[in-house]
Amino acid sequence: MTQYEAIIEALKNAGGVATLGQLYSDVLKIPGCKWKSKTPFASIRCTLQRKPAFYKIRPGLYGLVDMRKSIESRGIMVETPKNKNSSDISIFNHSYFQGLLLLIGNMKNMKTFVPNQDKNRKFYDGRKLGELATLHEQPNYSYDSFVKRSSTIDTIWFGEREMPHSFFEIEHSTDIQNSLLKFNDLQDFYVRMVIVADSNRKEEFKAKMNYSSFDELRKNNRVNFLSYSTLTKQYEQELEKQKYELVL
Repeated sequence: MTQYEAIIEALKNAGGVATLGQLYSDVLKIPGCKWKSKTPFASIRCTLQRKPAFYKIRPGLYGLVDMRKSIESRGIMVETPKNKNSSDISIFNHSYFQGLLLLIGNMKNMKTFVPNQDKNRKFYDGRKLGELATLHEQPNYSYDSFVKRSSTIDTIWFGEREMPHSFFEIEHSTDIQNSLLKFNDLQDFYVRMVIVADSNRKEEFKAKMNYSSFDELRKNNRVNFLSYSTLTKQYEQELEKQKYELVL
């Protein structure tokens, strides 16, 4: 079996669609294929990007062309200028990147949480976000008013003592200002705050951060911007770390 055929087989086994990180693991397990290259991951990336049998769905997410209709029937569609503001694309993006954040948090031994309204939304592989999260309820880490204010944040990582470690808000097409208002109300907590969005919204993020209402957030560098592509790369890196005997 060729390396090209092994990638096709791994994608078929995954239902026609898989993250690059998942393929790094699964392709090398396909029997009958030898990877003599010292850089098999680079070979996998190159094959996915150049061969017409595959297509890119999102940063780090690929599908089989022969199974495209089946994949799209599950709501997993390529984003285009025509459909980018549709509810289907918005829902998929939101769930997909929430799922990546949950998985990264789990690999970092964080306790992970998604709000109640998102628990039944599905990751690209069919798993519910509530199944990926390790917490079914948000810990009562402070006064009720603060816990309630954070209850709709898209993804939260909690530390061992169940205090919030990181707040993540995913912004596909909604107003970034709404997320910043939440962060502003919660700024007294020692917690990292992150806006996750497409890289083309970074300038919008900077502009909103310059509003006088967010002076404290800006002056104290409380909020960071994380692009979809960088989030995807960090997910792949965390998966790679899981194979090491010791992470320094």
